[in-house]
Amino acid sequence: MLQDQTPGVSAQRAPAAADALPQAGGERQFFAYTGCRTSRERNARGDGINVYRVDTSTGSWDHVQLMSGLINPSFLTLDAAKRTLYTVHGDSSEISSFSIDPVTGRISPLNHQSTRGKNPVHLAIDPTGRFMVVPNHITSSLVVLPICEDGSLGEVIDLYELKGKIGPHRVEQPFAKPHQTEFAPSGRFILVPDKGLDCVWTFRLDEVGKLHTAEPPSMQAREGSGPRHIAFHTRLPFAYVVNELDSTVTSCRYDAETGTLDPFQIVPSIPESFTANSRAAEIAVSADGRFLYASNRGFDSVAVFSVDPANGWLRPVDYQVSEGKTPRFFAFDPTGRFMYVANEESDTIITFAIDRGTGRLSATGDVIKTGSPACIVFR
Repeated sequence: MLQDQTPGVSAQRAPAAADALPQAGGERQFFAYTGCRTSRERNARGDGINVYRVDTSTGSWDHVQLMSGLINPSFLTLDAAKRTLYTVHGDSSEISSFSIDPVTGRISPLNHQSTRGKNPVHLAIDPTGRFMVVPNHITSSLVVLPICEDGSLGEVIDLYELKGKIGPHRVEQPFAKPHQTEFAPSGRFILVPDKGLDCVWTFRLDEVGKLHTAEPPSMQAREGSGPRHIAFHTRLPFAYVVNELDSTVTSCRYDAETGTLDPFQIVPSIPESFTANSRAAEIAVSADGRFLYASNRGFDSVAVFSVDPANGWLRPVDYQVSEGKTPRFFAFDPTGRFMYVANEESDTIITFAIDRGTGRLSATGDVIKTGSPACIVFR
């Protein structure tokens, strides 16, 4: 049952320097929305979706709202107008929509819909704002739902089942496992990393919301690598795939005319001196395109790479410890000066300042305490 709550204290942060965040066009604040895992099966300690007001002059996070009663709101996204928040419910079969108050940032439930599959793990809105595309990780399918004028979701209008040769990992690769739906910069194609089939698919969404793909997949990855997420360069024709199972990043040339990937480099996301188990998770390119970041779970850290502007090659710069356990997700703040790293198993979101010259991260000492954080989006 959904409950709108405002607990006494949900965020604790060390005092921030007065110049921790810049003024942005006269505005002194924005809002952060955090989703978490809540289920007993995940040994989770989360409580739903939390809303925070972020002051750009001090860097402080003030708790605004808790929307509880949600099962594993584990991945969030906003529409282009920032009027509606959407979440998948991990390990279940549903997606939900919420309207956003433009002044207070508070959210109110609109509706929820079935994804006609198991464990939706990501969601992406097409450039027209008419359709939502969601991967069902455990039932090997992609689905499309229409978005209504008020931001609510209609019932599934298309379902595409992924099939192919599975990878060699006996536990993690028993069938196709789509893990992300990411629209390419032009909006023409959707790229779908598939952890189960060791590949990346390319889809096109037509004007009535039907998915189309050309087989075979646009990129076949190294066996047992487990492609998880993809990030496009912000200015150049390159894309980068983080591979969960072997903790690597694959650099690719991206053909905007065909939506295909041409891999040319594989680099580890962990240092060669780390010998224990680890799995890669999130990946992102800085707004200026100079640096790429990838998180690791096991070697709990964020890897920092420089990007060669001439050929897209990556060079390791640093491996910054996440100051917590299992950094499943990270996000840049809207100013581009800070990264927030969600340590799922230590119940913290850690703030890191980004050195714009080197790309390196340094902890500011600011900590947001919240149960099992899995995703952050900013408005």
